[in-house]
Parts: sequence; C-alpha cells; structure tokens
Amino acid sequence: MDMLWSGWGDPAEAAPLPDTVTALLGELLGVRPRGTGAPTLDDLRVPGSPLDAAALGALADAVGGADGIRTDADSRIRHTRGKSTPDLLRIRAGDTADVPAAVVLPATHDEVLAVLCACARHGLAAVPFGGGTSVVGGLAPERRRPFVALDLRRMTGLLDLDPVSRTATLQPGLRAPHAEALLAEHGFTLGHFPQSYEWATIGGFAAARSSGQASAGYGRFDDMVLGLTVATPEGTLDIGRAPRSAAGPDLRQLILGSEGAFGVITAVTVRIRPVPETRRYEGWRFASFEEGAAALRRLAQDGPRPTVLRLSDESETLIGLAEPAAIGSAAATDTGCLAIAGYEGTEEETAHRRAGVAAVLSACGGTHLGAGPGERWADGRYSAPYLRDSLLDAGAFAETLETAAFWSRVPRLYAAVRGALTDTLTEAGTPPLVMCHISHVYENGASLYFTVVSAQGADPVAHWATAKHAANDAVLAAGGTISHHHGVGTDHRDWYVREAGPLGVAALRAVKRRLDPEGLLNPGILLPVD
Repeated sequence: MDMLWSGWGDPAEAAPLPDTVTALLGELLGVRPRGTGAPTLDDLRVPGSPLDAAALGALADAVGGADGIRTDADSRIRHTRGKSTPDLLRIRAGDTADVPAAVVLPATHDEVLAVLCACARHGLAAVPFGGGTSVVGGLAPERRRPFVALDLRRMTGLLDLDPVSRTATLQPGLRAPHAEALLAEHGFTLGHFPQSYEWATIGGFAAARSSGQASAGYGRFDDMVLGLTVATPEGTLDIGRAPRSAAGPDLRQLILGSEGAFGVITAVTVRIRPVPETRRYEGWRFASFEEGAAALRRLAQDGPRPTVLRLSDESETLIGLAEPAAIGSAAATDTGCLAIAGYEGTEEETAHRRAGVAAVLSACGGTHLGAGPGERWADGRYSAPYLRDSLLDAGAFAETLETAAFWSRVPRLYAAVRGALTDTLTEAGTPPLVMCHISHVYENGASLYFTVVSAQGADPVAHWATAKHAANDAVLAAGGTISHHHGVGTDHRDWYVREAGPLGVAALRAVKRRLDPEGLLNPGILLPVD
C-alpha cells in the first residue's frame, strides 16, 4: 500500500479535529479554515517524463524489464518530495516542480548497481527512496538534470538470522512493521519504534541515523548496525566483519547518516534481542520542565534506565500532545510536566527496574500517575503525523524540529529555540504555540523535539522558512547539533556545513568524489553541489 500522496500514511486512519480543538485554535491562535483541502491527483498537472527512449530502455534493462520502471503521473507524484509540512503544502497547492522523471524498482543489489550505471551513461541523477518519510528535504535534489526515484520496495527480505550472535541481515526496502514480523517468527525484535515506524524502512533508518522511541533501552538505530552492503557508482562496499574493530576508522559510520549521497544501502546487518515478555508504560508528573529534566538526567547518568523515557514541557502537557488521544479532553488539562517511563523485558526484570526508577523519580520530586497516561501515550504514539494533517485541513500550520546538546547546554538551547520561533512567527503576524519534549536521553546529554502550531497566514511556506532559519541559527549559537534524528537533507544542509567546518566538509567532498565522481547520487542533499 502506498502512503497518501497529499498527507501522511493511510487515509483511513485520518480523522478531523474535534470541535473543541478547532475552537481552541481559533481562540488562541486566530486559526480560520482555508479552502477545501487538497486537490485530487487528477487536478495536478505533471509534464511527461523527459527521458528519451534510450534512457528508458537502459533503466528497464537494469531492472529486468519494463515492469520495473514507471513513468505514469500517479507513481511520479507519489515519489515527489517527502512529508514535511512545507512538502505537503506545496503539493496540495499543485506544485509538482520536484517530480522525478521516472520511478525505478530494482530487486537486487546487482540491479541497483546496474541502475546507477545506466544513470551515469545517460546523465541522470538518482534519489534512493524507501518509505518517503523524510521531513528535511531529503528527497528533493537540486534539479540540474533529470532524476529518477530509486524505489527499494522490492528489496524486502530477511537475508540471514544468526540466533547465536543475535544478528539479522535485512534488505533496505523492508518497512519496520514487516521487519518486526519477520524477526518475531524467530523470537526476536529490533526494538526500533520511531514515530515514522508504520511507514519508514530499514534502509532509511540507516541512511538518516534514525532514533526510536525506545532508544533509552535499545539505543539509536546506528547503535544497532553491525554491517552494511552499499552500491555506489564505483562499485560495492561491504562493511562490518565484527561487532567492534580497531582496524582503522569505522567505515560504517561514514555511510550511516549519509542520506544516499555516498551510495545506496542494499543490506543492513543489525543487532537483535529477544521479544520481551512484557511491556509496561507509566506516567509521572513534575512541577516544571527544569525539575523533570533533572530527574531524567539522573536516570540517564546513574540508572536504572527505563526502555522508554520522555518528558513534555508545560505547554505540550497542557495541550495534551504528550497523549494525542487525549487532546481536547479533561485528561489534557492538568498542569505541570508529564513524563513517560516504559519498561520491557521479563516480568522480574521489569518489576525490578520499575521499582528503581520509581525511587529515583520520587526523590527528584515526581508524582506517580499510574499506567493510564503511559498506556494512552503508547496507544497514540504513531498518531502525531495524522494530527498534523488534520491541523492543516483546519487552517492551522503545524511543524516540528529537533536538536540535541550536552546536559549543561540543554536549558539555554531550549530557551533559544523557543524564543527564535516565537519571535519570528509573531513578527510575521502568526503568533505560535511552541511545545517541546525530551524523548532521547544519554549519559552526557539529551534531545529536544519542538512542535510549532500557528495560523497559516498569507504564505505559510515562506513564514516557516524564516522561522526555521532563525531556529537553526539559534541551535548552533546555543551549542546544539542541527539534527538529532531527522537528518540533514536540504533543509539543514547549510547549517550542517557550518557545524562540520570547512575541513570536515572538504573531507566529505573527497569521499563523495571517490564514490560518486559524477555526482549523480542525491545531488545537493547533505552537501552543496560543487
């Protein structure tokens, strides 16, 4: 099943906002309905593919025949850009400027290599496409030449499972739920559950350094990766012979986070763990975000550490975004800050860890709220993107951004980003509601994930571009990283260049030139085009 072209996920899962929420948006932010929503696919004007017969023939030969290539308007629209709010607003407005010339569907590593060879011969760029969930411009390359979307949906196998070493080798086009189902047949789980879980793919997780909601217990996706097979225009990279190695720099880290700019990931070997016997989620209340963050830091540094650990600030708690199913209800009107702690493992392990966590959180000023808030969060953990689409339909603008920093810098980073977003959007005549949560913690720091809601204004894409520019500047000035888990794409590219520094960028360009000398892979993504 394809994702909704003008929004997120399965259209059957979308629902209009409750009247109470619509009224609240009008009262607080001046949101008013705008038009009738998205056009139909038939309303969009898509020019014919610019590829000539020779290029189309070469691509078809690379993937075993014409069944592996699509040039119809429907397929090309569904591979246009990603799922950021500006992406959706542009496609809803009929903007098809970033539509690919064709969609190519290889089924094997060798077919991927053949596609890259055909692209090089015919002057085409290639954009690897997994679930299409990028929210940072990762699927919209610079358009100096036609490009094809290299869709990996036919590469969905479990290639190997080693129960002794607890490793599995997966193909990149596997969506996360399918990967979990394949592993569960053998009694294992990957334990990677980001908000994009229902649609994102294994290859995308690796290419963007994804981080899941259970990262406190299972780690980030890049922590799980033990090996990679990568197709490049210059040949194949097979990386990872052991869990750890002192044999020079770790080339896995060069590919992880490279967003398809250095090569196409065609297989990923990951660490797996036994399916947990039990899962339990609980809520805690703290008087302030500062107090709650101190409690999370104590758990991250001194333990015991839950599998899931997150904290919403006062605004996110008040609105109810910490529990999407409770938005607009009495359950979303409490004061303070809501924290969620989740536990996975055997009954004995879970009980022991819960007791230890409870002792720490209580000592840090937390009030135990029981299982209710935790279970509501778990039930709605993948629903926020659908809520974003409903907000757009109601005339609101809603978008997110995230960052991370060392613990000592987190308070300043939180204030700086909130201030930048509030000031710029207010000056644009669309004063926002800015919410934040911590959802990934480490011994030395944490992530901050901001959600912004405002009226759309006359030009919401331009308004957000100004606000995002200011927020990105604030992130770097306050000592944060430009992205914790969404990636770089084009939206963060210029700030990533500043973060990496001139020598770091020069080193990455040298790698790009060696692996992709014609610059055909995701041009303009991660690094500016030379």
